[in-house]
Amino acid sequence: MSDSPTSWLDRFIDRQVRWRGACFLLAIILTAVSLPFAFRLSFDQSIEALYAHDNPRLNDYRDSKSLFGGDELVLVAYRDPELYDPAADEFRNDRLNVVTRFSADLSKVDGVHPESTQDLAAIVGRAQALRKIPKLGQIDRQARSLSRGILLGDDNLTTAVVLRLLPQSETKTSRGESIRQVRVIGDAFTKQTGLPVFVVGEPVQVHDMFRYVEEDGGRLGLWSSLLLLGVIFGMFRNLRWTLVPVAVVWVTIVWTRAILVAFDFRLSMVSSMLTSLVTIIGVATVIHVIVRYQELRPNRSPAEALRDALQQLAPAIFWTCATTAGGFGAQLSSHIHPVASFGLMMSLGTMLVLPALALLVPGGALIGGFAVDPKPAPGSGLVLRALTGLAHWVEFHPGQVWLSLLVLAGLTIVGCTRLTVETDFSRNFRANSPILKALDFVEGNLGGAGSWEINFPAPEVLDDDYLSKVRELATRLRDLKEETGDQPALTKVMAITDGIDIIPRVPFFIPGLAGQQKYLSQLQPEFLPSLYNPERGRMRIILRSHERKRSEEKLKLIAQVESAAQEIFPTESEEIEPRATGLHVLLAFLTDSLLGDQWSSFLIAGGMIAAMMAVAYRSLRIGLLSLVPNLLAIGLVIAVMGWLNLPINIGTAMIASVAMGLTVDSSIHYLAGLKRELARGDGFGAALERTQQDVGSALLYANFALVAGFLVLTLSNFIPLVYFGILSSVAMLGGLLGNLVVLPLLLNATGGMKVAPNTPPRT
Repeated sequence: MSDSPTSWLDRFIDRQVRWRGACFLLAIILTAVSLPFAFRLSFDQSIEALYAHDNPRLNDYRDSKSLFGGDELVLVAYRDPELYDPAADEFRNDRLNVVTRFSADLSKVDGVHPESTQDLAAIVGRAQALRKIPKLGQIDRQARSLSRGILLGDDNLTTAVVLRLLPQSETKTSRGESIRQVRVIGDAFTKQTGLPVFVVGEPVQVHDMFRYVEEDGGRLGLWSSLLLLGVIFGMFRNLRWTLVPVAVVWVTIVWTRAILVAFDFRLSMVSSMLTSLVTIIGVATVIHVIVRYQELRPNRSPAEALRDALQQLAPAIFWTCATTAGGFGAQLSSHIHPVASFGLMMSLGTMLVLPALALLVPGGALIGGFAVDPKPAPGSGLVLRALTGLAHWVEFHPGQVWLSLLVLAGLTIVGCTRLTVETDFSRNFRANSPILKALDFVEGNLGGAGSWEINFPAPEVLDDDYLSKVRELATRLRDLKEETGDQPALTKVMAITDGIDIIPRVPFFIPGLAGQQKYLSQLQPEFLPSLYNPERGRMRIILRSHERKRSEEKLKLIAQVESAAQEIFPTESEEIEPRATGLHVLLAFLTDSLLGDQWSSFLIAGGMIAAMMAVAYRSLRIGLLSLVPNLLAIGLVIAVMGWLNLPINIGTAMIASVAMGLTVDSSIHYLAGLKRELARGDGFGAALERTQQDVGSALLYANFALVAGFLVLTLSNFIPLVYFGILSSVAMLGGLLGNLVVLPLLLNATGGMKVAPNTPPRT
């Protein structure tokens, strides 16, 4: 980093300061033009998008949708104390009529497949009318058994209407709008009857996840900004220097969103972190400018102090944005489209911080009659003494520092062994959220709320021998037990034989299997097509299990189901072997999908950052050493997750890559400051002490403000956002510790930094 004081960069910054009014006006115009486009940025609410396009689990899910029409099911459940008459052992017709009307209202919802709606009245009600007919009376009992755990609870009082959503390609209505309409009808039913209604299903969970992310992202972004404003104002007590960093952040975000709209990008669950991460980069950078401006101001005019501060910090600011963009750009190697898009969005947003700073900071700092000088932060004297003491500790007691780091490394290693992966998707929501209350009701009264399937080869024409194998598999699946206790692992197993066996074989009327299928189709038209596709030669058994289950139990159960099916229906080709699939299965493997190529992305990011740092400082040693504080931050995050039993979920799957992007800017500013102080020529110890006071205080103030802002995320209704807020704060504190302690320790131990005296560092 070296060139003359009259470099093009110095001249450019000088013009930016002199033409600050025009630059500020240009920023306002660009933002005003971008704003309408920024609001058009939509949210991709597809869970399939969070898988690599060639992921086997995703391919199985798509195959099932093409075979059987898809099972995006919504259960609308309630408990009616008057539904069943125990004395007569029958369901009251007037209450079944209530079910019929409710089901009809729900079937009219836009985006619902009305012919596929299932309700208790349509199955049990019809069968109940056959009780007095000889030979057909058993249909009533078998229909109840068939409905049990889906449309009917064990108490005979809990019932549900099952809705099948149309494939998104066949309707203009979004999933969110369909689910909203279902809930509106449910609320109206509750007001009319006094019976609380609960809406569940994997599509509902997915919708609520995206809704919380989108709503909380906007609301918490506002509160985070307000908190940042309060913290920054409390530190510097100057209105303009309070507004400038937040303005830089929001202008950058508006420009980024507008460009994404122009190129037809959409936000995903992963890229919802865009605002938070741009905030870190923008706020930290401006606070470095504030602190440097404060130090230069006593001997210069405001314009001169700002110009010199920007000229001294410009190389570090550029390399901060470049290395951060390079680190996030490593996500482009991911096979998961939203993850790769996140890398592109973050790289774009990071680099747009540079023009936002260039256009806004000179004008924001100097235009108008407001006070231009930030006041010293409260307790700044204490902060400087503490940082000076820290520098002395690193320089004169390295053994103690190394011992402390070894203890921390040991805790990190142990923490790594305690890490778990969260596959219980319901744990992404707070206990008092409507979706969890609904899940608790359904799982407590109707059985499991997780819907999935096992599908396997089938002949073009069914025969009794094949159906006997289907019965055997269904029996095997019903016999699977929970790991703890003797309860069935699957709360419902629905096979084609369950429907066929309801219909007795009656000579002349229902003489054989073909007659049973025909009569069953009249009784329940959707039953056979939903389980059997003769043209494609595929059969499935629909399963239901508990959604709120430990991760390892869920994955083990999926493996047991596949193993049982493969034993009874062995195949010579992997392409047609039995496969478990469904939204429940996709959600179970979702975190694994996001974790799939994170190690390779992380290694690529580390390599890119080290290479860029080596170029920036013309030293491979410095480039490698600069990674260590970032690794410490990542280690601290992993240790906290392990020791606090915070599982890796969809919000924390990428935390290692994110943590590296969060902390590398601090390393660059520290190294740039140290190089600047070494240029005075009075030795490493003195330079280190001044760097700790100068850059160290800026790092401390920036991290304090950012941690305060990020902790607002702990108020989110979506648990992964809560974890992301906590762990991002831990990563920033770990990076602060690494840059104030580990980096100078390593530099001191490996020969320091070589700078010619009285030569100001430049890019």
